Amino acid sequence: MAASDISPQSAYIQHHLVQLNNIGTKQEAVADFSIVNYDSMFWSILMGAIVAYFLWRAARNVTSGVPGRFQMGVEMLVGMVEDQAKSIIPNENSRRFVSPLALTVFLWIALMNALDLIPVDLAPWLFAVTGLGAELGDPLYYHKILPTADLNVPMGMSLGVLLITLYYGIKLKKPSGFVKELFSAPFSASGIAGLILAPFNLLLNLIEYAAKTVSLGMRLFGNMFAGELIFMLIALLGGAWTGFSLANIGLGFGHILAGSLWAIFHILIVLLQAFIFMMLTLVYVGQAHESH
Repeated sequence: MAASDISPQSAYIQHHLVQLNNIGTKQEAVADFSIVNYDSMFWSILMGAIVAYFLWRAARNVTSGVPGRFQMGVEMLVGMVEDQAKSIIPNENSRRFVSPLALTVFLWIALMNALDLIPVDLAPWLFAVTGLGAELGDPLYYHKILPTADLNVPMGMSLGVLLITLYYGIKLKKPSGFVKELFSAPFSASGIAGLILAPFNLLLNLIEYAAKTVSLGMRLFGNMFAGELIFMLIALLGGAWTGFSLANIGLGFGHILAGSLWAIFHILIVLLQAFIFMMLTLVYVGQAHESH
């Protein structure tokens, strides 16, 4: 399809969906390790650094006296995550690592998701003002500010959760016990029946690990990607303004009303998706402590 055949609305959405990467075009394959999305890397690392800085600052300035509002807020978050971890992970030694990990995951994802509340055209406008991305071909013409709407980021995080789950499964059950469980659960039997069921058990366990990993990443990606698309569609209402008329005034009012309502509702989605990812991380690590 020629560029002239694409409507301005479609071109607008496509522009906002293309990453700033090393190939200069939209990624076609679901998994292509030769492509590096620089915008996702920059914003995710920046949000992670901000989370690490504020947690470090809270730990450094902690006081045993009357806590300030910042310390109290961090302590409430730590207490919330620790309570959830205690109810899921029985091993205290494991919680010493997993609880801080869950807290970091929650804050990191919440901060990345919160980038979706920034107006979709703010970054392109800033790049145009500075001359960095005003026209097609400029360095920052394609720039996607929301890392969790890039499938690579949620799937990378879910793969990290998978590796931690496998680590604790092997650590707690020993390599021999972990491998034995792959072949003997969920259907346990002895003798010839056990040998017959062993391949099916292995297949089911591999499918379970794969399904949990894919669903963990896709859930976060799907919700944030859909939310981003809705913001773009709402932005098109304002972009349809052509002058003072009844129809244009209606579109402008709809743009302001829909954008405000969706932004307020999206705050819940931002926090809820971070909380769900954190809870599933705890659940999957907790399942690694269980024996069939």
